[in-house]
Amino acid sequence: MTDNPACTDDPAATLRRRIDTLRPHTARIWNYWLGGGDYYEVDRVAGDRIRELHPAIGDYARADRLFLGRAVRHLVADAGIRQFLDIGTGLPTADNTHEVAQRLAPDARVVYVDNDPLVLAHARALLTSTPEGRTDHLDDDLRNVESILERAAATLDLTRPVAVLLLGVVIFLRDDEDPYGVVRRLMEALPSGSHLVLSHTITSPALPEVDAAVHFWNEHGTPELTQRTPEDVARFFDGLELLEPGVVPCSRWRPGRAETAEPEVALYGGVGRKG
Repeated sequence: MTDNPACTDDPAATLRRRIDTLRPHTARIWNYWLGGGDYYEVDRVAGDRIRELHPAIGDYARADRLFLGRAVRHLVADAGIRQFLDIGTGLPTADNTHEVAQRLAPDARVVYVDNDPLVLAHARALLTSTPEGRTDHLDDDLRNVESILERAAATLDLTRPVAVLLLGVVIFLRDDEDPYGVVRRLMEALPSGSHLVLSHTITSPALPEVDAAVHFWNEHGTPELTQRTPEDVARFFDGLELLEPGVVPCSRWRPGRAETAEPEVALYGGVGRKG
């Protein structure tokens, strides 16, 4: 027996205690913009205020989700990838990484990584695998590259190609946290044929409303964001073979016929292959 209640609580109870309902959180606001129900009133208020500052912001969530689907389908069907490391998963919604991948390759394996307790609680309940494949969920932070790789190796064979998904998560790394080094260390640890899928909101003099929305968020929400230019975003792919059409608005990355009318967004993405 022990007097420490943390030692006797179940994991779900421990996660629930970590959820901050007093400050808006990006994963929950993203879920709100996507039409989900996993958010609190504080998230709705902040999400509506951000949408007032930048009315197109709701399009970003949809564009990022569609980009995820197209990129994963390409990696499975055309590149033969069967292993995915999805860091900064966000709250589960329609067409999550393992659903898209295992629809085409039931034996695909996916490791989800997030440090948001609400995300983890939902992921463990909802992100389940096909019998042939496997999914796992890690409570970890993108900054902890070595820890993530060590723990992911229990599910993924890191001697074979892996697709690393960093959708809307590198923006949470400040410039003084060496964001390019973090991404480089991830990719250097993986073999030839591995891929990087990355998206990032951009800053531009032509888009003052985007900067206004980010400024509001950094004053009221958590975690804080660091904006980067399209050229800065492209630097994350240095040393990789950047697939066509390069780093572009997510809605313009190989859209399907039904997606060509999707609005252009200030959320840029790309896919790179390690040679």
